[in-house]
Amino acid sequence: MALTKEFRDILEFKHLEPLNIKKELINLNEMILNAMADFNNQVAKKRKDTNLTPEFVDPREVIFVEADKGRISQVISNFLSNAVKFTNEGTISVTAVSNIDEVIVHITDTGTEILPRLFTKFATKSTTVTGLGLYVSKSIIEVHGSKIWGKNNYPDRKGATFGFSLPLKIRMLSIALSVVTQTSTRLINPSHLNKTRT
Repeated sequence: MALTKEFRDILEFKHLEPLNIKKELINLNEMILNAMADFNNQVAKKRKDTNLTPEFVDPREVIFVEADKGRISQVISNFLSNAVKFTNEGTISVTAVSNIDEVIVHITDTGTEILPRLFTKFATKSTTVTGLGLYVSKSIIEVHGSKIWGKNNYPDRKGATFGFSLPLKIRMLSIALSVVTQTSTRLINPSHLNKTRT
């Protein structure tokens, strides 16, 4: 029988310290697209009346990081799951931007505001989930030697933005990612964004 996400979070919490990671070279673009494809399937099954539009903002380059593939995928999935829980309509967008020595990933939604101390144990607005997902995510990112954060989008717009950083390994100019056309995720050219988009 498949474990629910909440039960997996509890198991993760019980065995979180020490957290062992196995680093490898990861195509971050590909990982995000795969996570969003799974996210689209979850939304279609659980919220058939939803009016959400997932977006992946094309960074115009292929970004590689050295990290634990399963753990970073877990963090992205946790952020997406958290966004869909508290967003009834609008967009959930994902961006990945690299600079000299790191990459910054942001997941931005148009849902409700977030709580203070959100990355502490059992902090949640929901009455049906444990609140451990973001705490587990924080532990995963920190063991990679990186940072994680969350902030409300107010007063510019509704919703919240979650983000994390990872050390940059390699970046290369990209060609359009055809895998996007196989999902309902929109691929957005950065030049088409309005100025308030994170």
